[in-house]
Amino acid sequence: MSNVSKLTYVSVPYFEDVAPVFSTFAYLPWAIFLDSGRPASEFGRYEIFSAYPKKTFVTQGKFTTITSGGNQQIVSDDPFELVANELARSTIEADGLPFTGGALGFFSYDLGRRVENIPSSALDDIELPEMAIGIYHWAYIADHAEKKAIVVGDLSEPRVRLNWQDIINDVSQLKNVDDEDEYKALNKIQSNMTAEQYAEKFTAVKNYIGSGDCYQVNLAQRFNVKVEGDSWLGYQKLRKINPSPFSSYINIPECKILSVSPERFIQVNNEVVETKPIKGTRPRAEDIKADNVLKQELEISTKDRAENVMIVDLLRNDLSKCCEINSVKVIKLFEIESFPTVHHLVSTIEGKLPSKTSPVELLRECFPGGSITGAPKIRAMEIIEELEPHRRGLYCGSVGYIGFNRKMDTNIAIRTIIQKNDQAYFYAGGGLVWDSQVDDEYQETFDKAAAMFRFFEQ
Repeated sequence: MSNVSKLTYVSVPYFEDVAPVFSTFAYLPWAIFLDSGRPASEFGRYEIFSAYPKKTFVTQGKFTTITSGGNQQIVSDDPFELVANELARSTIEADGLPFTGGALGFFSYDLGRRVENIPSSALDDIELPEMAIGIYHWAYIADHAEKKAIVVGDLSEPRVRLNWQDIINDVSQLKNVDDEDEYKALNKIQSNMTAEQYAEKFTAVKNYIGSGDCYQVNLAQRFNVKVEGDSWLGYQKLRKINPSPFSSYINIPECKILSVSPERFIQVNNEVVETKPIKGTRPRAEDIKADNVLKQELEISTKDRAENVMIVDLLRNDLSKCCEINSVKVIKLFEIESFPTVHHLVSTIEGKLPSKTSPVELLRECFPGGSITGAPKIRAMEIIEELEPHRRGLYCGSVGYIGFNRKMDTNIAIRTIIQKNDQAYFYAGGGLVWDSQVDDEYQETFDKAAAMFRFFEQ
């Protein structure tokens, strides 16, 4: 039986750039900022942040550590079910806001091992949590369409009540962060594979495709660099270089996450489900004419369209596992979306979620996102595990929210820096199909990582 929470709403000053508002909270354990890239990006309407979670779930391997009120419990239950059961304890009536309390955090690519039986051969050298989710009973929400901001909270929760006045005071003023502790790279960026090794793995994928094992495999390389300084300051610079609609900053004890992802995984809003897979990329050019040529080249590319439609079909099948019969439709096919460093080919698929099915169950059934595995999904994941030297961790997993109000929005965690101690890691990959050319695909990984390289080279 779930409890219906009565919420308190307080209007607070609106700022188009929310980052300085979040600065007061950024250094708190479990502070999370879901960022639409404003004011430079026009894609996202809302920005959300919170801190002071009532409970946290951290999954590593077969076990999840649940922390609440200073007490810890270690369980072996399915992590998705743990989150779903926790969300089911509270109900919040829909009120037009995207998030008014619930789960915030990340689900790593490797959590897919709880869904599918995937071999374990790649090295897990970072040892990140496979899931890090906090349960929050308050949130700051900026609505950039209405030009207003609000703090919403459940004051029956002791942690919210204790911090409520400080929260209201802190979001009503901008904080200037001392930039003396500059975030910077201390050495050259390293990859976990050479161009020759990439070519060998590319050939292996082509052989698998040629023998009928699969149609498409997403092959990625991992970059790492030693860093020092304030990661929150670093994120603020990164979001200016590459503003993106599904960005985020996460500060948890195990790591820092700096994500400027352009890709939505799954949104649920009033039972309407939406996914927006990206397949097809071209770099941006400084010259307008050259940039338009690259954009048009992507728009008419037979190879990129074929790659995109394979993933559209895969995601239609994934959504159909949970959505109402005959409700899954392709709304838009092969749209061009342009970002500071790349053009992308994007499609949109929608469905209807039955009221008896939780958004977490939908996420689990579709996890990890097909746009970053390949087709068929399980075989592609087996090949990724065989060919990529290291576990992906958060890369190609998801960051986002799942609310007590049954609303959900999650990204595909690409263009994402994972910092653990003094090492920062980021990945870039692309979908390989029969028509792929090795030099083009290898270069595409650098095109996709261009914002990260520019960021660290500054």
